[in-house]
Amino acid sequence: MTAHALILLSGFGCVALAFFISLGMTPLAILIAKRSGAIDVPSDSRRMHKEPIPRLGGIAIFISFFIGTLILRSLINGGFIADQDAEEMLAKLTAVLVSCSLIFLLGIIDDFKNLRALHKLFGQIGCAAVAFALGIRIPAIALLGWQFADDSAGGLLISFIVTLVWLVAITNMINLIDGLDGLAAGVSGIAALAIAYTALINGYYTAAFAMAILAGAALGFLPFNFHPAKIFMGDCGAMLLGFSIASVSIISPAKGATIVAIIAPVLVLGVPAFDIFFAMFRRRLRGKSVFEADKGHLHHQLTRIGIGQRRSALMLYGISGIMGIAAIVFSRDFYVEAIGLFLIAVLFIVVLIWGWNKPKS
Repeated sequence: MTAHALILLSGFGCVALAFFISLGMTPLAILIAKRSGAIDVPSDSRRMHKEPIPRLGGIAIFISFFIGTLILRSLINGGFIADQDAEEMLAKLTAVLVSCSLIFLLGIIDDFKNLRALHKLFGQIGCAAVAFALGIRIPAIALLGWQFADDSAGGLLISFIVTLVWLVAITNMINLIDGLDGLAAGVSGIAALAIAYTALINGYYTAAFAMAILAGAALGFLPFNFHPAKIFMGDCGAMLLGFSIASVSIISPAKGATIVAIIAPVLVLGVPAFDIFFAMFRRRLRGKSVFEADKGHLHHQLTRIGIGQRRSALMLYGISGIMGIAAIVFSRDFYVEAIGLFLIAVLFIVVLIWGWNKPKS
C-alpha cells in the first residue's frame, strides 16, 4: 500500500470513528435533554417544527469530536502521523480542545438560559480570545503596503483582530442556518470534508484529520436530525461546529497555508455566508437590529414556496457541495475553474432568492 493510500485510509478512519461515536452518543443526548427539560417548544412563527423536540444534540457532536481529537493527539505524539511540526501541532490541538470546550459550554448556557444576542456575542469573542492566546491565530498580513512582523505589537494586534473576526463570523454562520432539520449538520459535514481534503492534498495532515473527525461527528448526528428530527443540536452544537471549522482550518504552521486555510472555508461555507449577508441587509432595510431573529432565512423561504424540509435541505447540500469542490479546485491553483463553480452555486442561490418575490401569475 502506498503512503498516499495509507493517508487516505487514515482519513476515512477518522471520519468513521467520529461518525459511530456521534451516532452512538446521540440517543444519550436525547435522554439527557428530556431529563433536564431542554426541550424546544414551538412558541413562535419562526419555528419550523410543530411538536416539542429535545435539543442538546451538540453533546454527541462534542463528545465525538473531543474523543477523536484526543486519539489524533496520541497518534501524533506516538509518531504514527508525521506533520511539519509535531510539537506545535500538539499544542494547537490542545488549544482547539480548550477553546471548543468553552464555546460548547457557552452554547449549553444559551440552550438553557436563552442568552441575549449581545451577551452571546461577547461570550463568543471571549472564547475566540482564549483560542488566540493559546496559539490559534491568523498570521499578521500586509496592510496598506506595510508589512508587520508576527511578533511585533502591530502584527499581534492585526492578527488578534483578524482572528477574532474570523472565529466569531464562522461560528455565527453555522448558528444562523440551524433552523431547518439537518441543515447545519449536513452543511457543516460537507464543509469539513471539503476542507479536510483540501488540507490533505496540500500536506497539512493534522488539520486534515482533525477536520475529518469533525465531519464524522456532524454526519453521525445527522440521522437523528434529518427531517423529521428526533433531536436538535441546539446552540451548543451549532456554535461548536462553526467554531471548530474556523479554528481547525487555521492551525497549520506554514505561512503558505494561510490563504488556502482562509479561502477554502469561505468558498465552501458560501450558503451560510450568503444567508447571513442577506439577513443583515434585509433587517437593516426594515429598520431592525441585525441581531434580531426573523423568518426570512434561505431555508424559511424555500419551505414557504412549497419545498419541503427534506428537499430544501438536500438542495442546500447540493449547493454546498459545489462550493466545496470549488474550494478543492482553488487549492490546486485552478482559479478560473474554481470561480466558475462558485458562480454556478451563486446562480442557484440568486434564482432561489429571485423566486421568493416573483409575483404569481
